[in-house]
Amino acid sequence: MGADKHYLLRTFGCQMNEHDSERIAGLLEADGYRPTERPEEADVVVLNTCCIRENADNKLYGALGHLKGLKEANPDLQIVVGGCLAQKDRDLIRQRAGHVDVVFGTHNVHRATELMAEARERGPLTEIWDEADDDAAFASVLPARRETDYAAWVTIQVGCDNSCAFCIVPAVRGAEISRPFDEVVAEVERLAAEGVTEVTLLGQNVNSYGRDLSLADRRAGNPTRVRPRFAELLRAVGAVEGIRRVRFTSPHPKDMTAEVFEAMAATPTVVPHLHFPLQSGSDPVLAAMHRGYTAERYLARLAEARATVDDLAVTTDIIVGFPGETEADFAATLAVAAEAAYDGAYTFVFSPRPGTEAATMTDRFCDPAEVQDRYARLRTVIERSALARYRARIGRTEEVVVEGPSKKDPAVLTGRTAQNKLVHFPSAPLKAGTFATVVVHDAAHQYMTGELVQVTARPRHRTRLAVTAL
Repeated sequence: MGADKHYLLRTFGCQMNEHDSERIAGLLEADGYRPTERPEEADVVVLNTCCIRENADNKLYGALGHLKGLKEANPDLQIVVGGCLAQKDRDLIRQRAGHVDVVFGTHNVHRATELMAEARERGPLTEIWDEADDDAAFASVLPARRETDYAAWVTIQVGCDNSCAFCIVPAVRGAEISRPFDEVVAEVERLAAEGVTEVTLLGQNVNSYGRDLSLADRRAGNPTRVRPRFAELLRAVGAVEGIRRVRFTSPHPKDMTAEVFEAMAATPTVVPHLHFPLQSGSDPVLAAMHRGYTAERYLARLAEARATVDDLAVTTDIIVGFPGETEADFAATLAVAAEAAYDGAYTFVFSPRPGTEAATMTDRFCDPAEVQDRYARLRTVIERSALARYRARIGRTEEVVVEGPSKKDPAVLTGRTAQNKLVHFPSAPLKAGTFATVVVHDAAHQYMTGELVQVTARPRHRTRLAVTAL
């Protein structure tokens, strides 16, 4: 392709989807495409989809509806749909939107540009792999066009072996596959050499990292080989020269160990932030969800984390209205949320996903009006604790990494602390990726405001444009 070809990439969903989009963008740019934010200028539009909640379908088909007119005006425009919803719905996408040229899933992202070329020759096509092969499993082995030069995703594991009743991920991402330990560390070393200072380790269940590698060794006749563990990986990645911050997402409470907390505490570059999904505070609901822990066990693990890791910030996920949830169940969730005193939470109203066990529990679905009332009450508890935790930092000096100017006021910069909190502060322009200290003057439940003290480290990169993610 010539340099006059343009692509527009829209991303829906989680960090794994965002990283997959970086791969797709990298493949497109290696094929001669340049990014654009104008749909009418694009030669190819790629929609990288999510299927976690019901509105994911609405977002996709709404976007495809808007693109239909562009396709009619420009028949050469290629419309490509990939990701989790494509993996789940397969041929349904092209049945509902006949103007789509290519549909691919989660296991063959590396084939995106090849499929586009095949579709130009043969016509519209759908290619969905039922499982990944080891050579194609990991997002990081392909060229990637990152959103920022100073921060990068690093996939350590794909797939999930859990059976949470509400979750479609195992069906669309497959079984757990861990990336070899040395490959992960080598990639982080390469990223650091390129000027990256912050990495986020990605997996559907990071603290089960290495379990499948141990099983493979036993099957190959090497039962004595020590399984690489997530705690060891944290220490190794955190020791890479040039890396200033290491994050990870997401752990599962049932598999969390004291070793991980100890590695966080002992490795200065591993940030004091733990995303620790609760989902519900009711033991009967947790059992129905197949989460593998009780509220008491969850709170005990959380207390252990806070006792081990100094100044730890904790965020979570909570579902309201899971089938069969009673008012007593919800009261238990409120009690756990209040005791946990989270720094923030992603709260969701349950939506049934076809293909999951919970979607079949129709006779136990909760009344929507009651669910909305519960959701509002939960938000009150979450925002109260978040505000208290943010206000507790007033007067402190925080080191932030500059993300760029505020969307509301270009004279104000936005930075992110090690605890993953946003801080807005007035300043002359500083490049994204600059580290600086800021004294906090005020706080709300989602951000803080402050005053620049000094720049502590300049970025070692050249700023690039972001991947389009609308």
